[in-house]
Amino acid sequence: MGSHEVLLGIDPSLRGTGFGIIRLGRPHPVTLAHGTISCAAGWERSRCLAKISETLRDVVRQHRPTICIVEGLFYAQNLQTALIMGEARGAALAAIAEAGLEIFEIAPRKVKLAIVGYGAAQKLAVAKMVQRMLCLPELPAPDAADALALALTHAQEQGRYSFTQRKRI
Repeated sequence: MGSHEVLLGIDPSLRGTGFGIIRLGRPHPVTLAHGTISCAAGWERSRCLAKISETLRDVVRQHRPTICIVEGLFYAQNLQTALIMGEARGAALAAIAEAGLEIFEIAPRKVKLAIVGYGAAQKLAVAKMVQRMLCLPELPAPDAADALALALTHAQEQGRYSFTQRKRI
């Protein structure tokens, strides 16, 4: 993994998809961009899905990441919630796949463990640690912090020998 590599993390959700882009470097990675693709509660799902795809296409064009890391699936107790999350994830993955990026996924608990040291850490703890690791002047929004955490976790895993295969999608 070269020092020029640019990683895009995505935390998909219908109403608030987080994204974060880092460039690997020394002494620490540099944040290129982060944000949340917000959709109002009154919007139709199709409008939200289109906005997620369109915004991520723009982000990829602007920052030219080489790899994408998306949050792995979690088990939702509500089937409707799981379907809607799957739609948002699909919209994000389609936009990224169009750009030809390699896409990997990491389970949410694994990200929390890598960033905070505790697999059931709260969102605020993740955001504070991401702020510290990336030397950000302000606390990133929760969904953007999760996306940056995905990119950081991937970078950490590649920095050391791993016995487990990365999950490529």
